[in-house]
Amino acid sequence: MPPILNKSDRVRVFRERLATALQSSGSSRAALARTIGVDRSTITQMLAEDDLRMPGGHVVASAAQALDVSADWLLGLSDRPEPAGALLDSSLSISETGRATGLDDQIFAWHKEAEGYKIRHVPATLPDMLKTDAVLQWEYAPLTDRRPTEAINAAAQRLDWMRLSESDHEMALALHELDSFARGEGYYAGLGADIRAAQLDWLREVYDRFYPGLRIFLFDARWVYSAPVTVFGPKMAVIYMGRHYIAFRDRDRVRTITRHFDWLVREASVSAREIPGHLEQLRRSVV
Repeated sequence: MPPILNKSDRVRVFRERLATALQSSGSSRAALARTIGVDRSTITQMLAEDDLRMPGGHVVASAAQALDVSADWLLGLSDRPEPAGALLDSSLSISETGRATGLDDQIFAWHKEAEGYKIRHVPATLPDMLKTDAVLQWEYAPLTDRRPTEAINAAAQRLDWMRLSESDHEMALALHELDSFARGEGYYAGLGADIRAAQLDWLREVYDRFYPGLRIFLFDARWVYSAPVTVFGPKMAVIYMGRHYIAFRDRDRVRTITRHFDWLVREASVSAREIPGHLEQLRRSVV
């Protein structure tokens, strides 16, 4: 937050930022004066070092609009020169994607951008980068826009990156997702018992290898709920909608979604330490 300024300091900041914005715009004093409907002498006066008067609010607002900067920035009330519309455009974006997977190229780019930060993830199904080749083959076979071999190679690439990355990874998964997988029900109906057993064995092996850099928590969806979401440290948070990702980069929304994830962790029915035992129990139930 910018410091509170006295009157003389605020006039000085306004004068310096007005000069900076005017120079950056490539405009002249005369052109700015014509645009905002004042005399050229008014602009000269606002830029004079010995003038301690602050122009009226309508002049400040008009100058900010003409120079494509924020009026709050001109007045020293903000450190961001972008106008509100530009701030909104930079803090929120919508990207189209094919389906809810960690294999999406955009998601992987965001992972690399946030390397070194904790990455929190609520997947839509089992995390793709932790799936076996057989599960990916079964899952991607009906798709026409991506061959199973592409998904398998991409998953291996993501897992290799996670192994070398300095980021910590936390995943929160609905308890019934793993239970349904082990039983071959719902989304996983038709997936053979041998494939399901091998997947649980692989998940246990990967978890043992990566823990505590990778921590998984299971929450009971009868008590708590989450849409698929990924939080990339303090940099951004992304919500998956089906065909699109909605990405937030502004601090308040990222913090809000981070607190949502932390709530899932606090309410988890199975903690990160209990995951190996839970996977072993599920493995024994596969028939």
